[in-house]
Amino acid sequence: MKKATLSLAIALSFAGLGGCQTQEETSEKPEAQVSEQLSFAQFSSQFIDDLWKESPTWALYSGYHKYDGVLKVPNAQNRKLSLSFNQQELGTLAAFDLDKLSANELIDYRLIENLLKRDIWEITRFKSWQWDPSSYNVAGGFAQLVNEDFAPLDTRLRSVLDRMENVPAYYQAARDNIESPTLEHTQLAIMQNKGAFSVFSDELLSQAKDSGLTADEKALFETRFMASTKAIHEHIQWLDALEKQLSRDGARSFRIGEALYEEKFAFDIQAGMTGKALYEKASADKVRVQGEMAKITAKLWSQYFDSAMPEDKNSATKQLIDKLSSKHVKRDDFVDEVRAQIPELIKFVNEKKLVTLDPKKPLVVRETPAYMRGFAGASISAPGPYEKSSNTYYNVTPLDGMSDESAESYLREYNHWILQVLNIHEAIPGHYTQLVYSNESPSMIKSLFGNGAMVEGWAVYTERMMLEEGYGDFEPELWLMYYKWNLRVIANTILDYSIQVKGMTEQEALNLMTQEAFQQTAEAEGKWRRATLSQVQLTSYYSGYREIYDFREELKEKQGEQFDLKAFHEQFLSYGSAPVKYIRELMMK
Repeated sequence: MKKATLSLAIALSFAGLGGCQTQEETSEKPEAQVSEQLSFAQFSSQFIDDLWKESPTWALYSGYHKYDGVLKVPNAQNRKLSLSFNQQELGTLAAFDLDKLSANELIDYRLIENLLKRDIWEITRFKSWQWDPSSYNVAGGFAQLVNEDFAPLDTRLRSVLDRMENVPAYYQAARDNIESPTLEHTQLAIMQNKGAFSVFSDELLSQAKDSGLTADEKALFETRFMASTKAIHEHIQWLDALEKQLSRDGARSFRIGEALYEEKFAFDIQAGMTGKALYEKASADKVRVQGEMAKITAKLWSQYFDSAMPEDKNSATKQLIDKLSSKHVKRDDFVDEVRAQIPELIKFVNEKKLVTLDPKKPLVVRETPAYMRGFAGASISAPGPYEKSSNTYYNVTPLDGMSDESAESYLREYNHWILQVLNIHEAIPGHYTQLVYSNESPSMIKSLFGNGAMVEGWAVYTERMMLEEGYGDFEPELWLMYYKWNLRVIANTILDYSIQVKGMTEQEALNLMTQEAFQQTAEAEGKWRRATLSQVQLTSYYSGYREIYDFREELKEKQGEQFDLKAFHEQFLSYGSAPVKYIRELMMK
């Protein structure tokens, strides 16, 4: 990447010195401190430039396109270079005097430090590059080039051409790396790499043949395309054989244990508490939410049943939820119904003046691409801060691959009410809205190196906030289903910690989700699968939500009648995707 020559204004905006600082703070800073700030601003800018050269695929996803044609081979030599890069940048970072950095800069400092230390930890201690075969898949970067219209097609095809050169070496390195893998991650790798052929398709080859590439480029494109597809086929065959061996002889456990879990939790969540402490907090909250659901159940029971309500409150709640869950969209209409609800959410947010929505930032509901399936049923793919005007995709997986029984169970889980909560979470004013604001943050560091707990926590927070503001006209059925959904967030934390640290079995997990969190069997089975494939991420929803909601309530009490909900939302979102504890520090100043 070409080293950027930044004006003073741009350098200051990188360092987060925009509208967040008071005039008094800016005018009274000693000259030496201003010099230190400019130095940190220059470091931040240079760090991003160097990081993109080190991580070209991440740059592509973030909307920076200088290195689009580079596919980095994940071999031992490049891991060594990555370690050297991280250690060198940490050394440079350590030279700054923290007392001379502004509050905004200090957060950027902490985010960069966490990123570098986490990468070193991943390579040297966690070592998922050895035991997680699903981490090797070239499809995503190629799909970004093929599907996103950020440059003329010929330009993007030339990047595809360059990138394909390393595909065979990429998969050879993957096989060299994989050692004592888990069976679950091996199976996911097989499914997702098969999905790569939705990108490496006859259509892509036809696009190249019909493009403005030269005759020599077209010939080379076809040669590399054939070599790439061959490499993917060979890798899938190798994985198939590996899966058979692991099934026969046994495999490494997917459980990472307490020590690694707490280390990963500290890096990923940055919540100021341990994973165990969050688990205990969630366990207490589960009981509280079950109590709220019991109250609503008692209120609604006579409207839906002629019989007496069971004495066991959870049993009664489960019966009512089962009754209500039969109201759901038709199987073939699932994706279309999601698409149809988005305008209604936009209308409500605008009428209630909850947060400013930018109509120029497109949200496109689409079926989840094949190479992304098998992990979550709904997700958001957002553009990076370099491509703010590009589409944000709301990925919704259709139900056509499910049996009739599984599809019905899934639809009962995402019933008439919960589907609305899902769309609030994923789209308006949840993930989509937050990520649009994050791209507008004056600090590129906060936008690029976002904290997962803040991102997921915001989406969960908006679910309750929308209902509090009258979405659904305070319908008790909607509130009951919201609490069911919220209980799932709480159960996610209990589940993740219990599985990875305490050895929870599949049957115990299913009992927790179906009997205590009132989930459908298909959803519970899918969550078990997800919990075997990831660690810590499932706790981010509850962790971030509690931090945001509790902070808002604290601020409301402090400000009294001066509290403005829209102003709170927009100020909170203006700091990018920084950890909630750091956003709180800035807003409480």
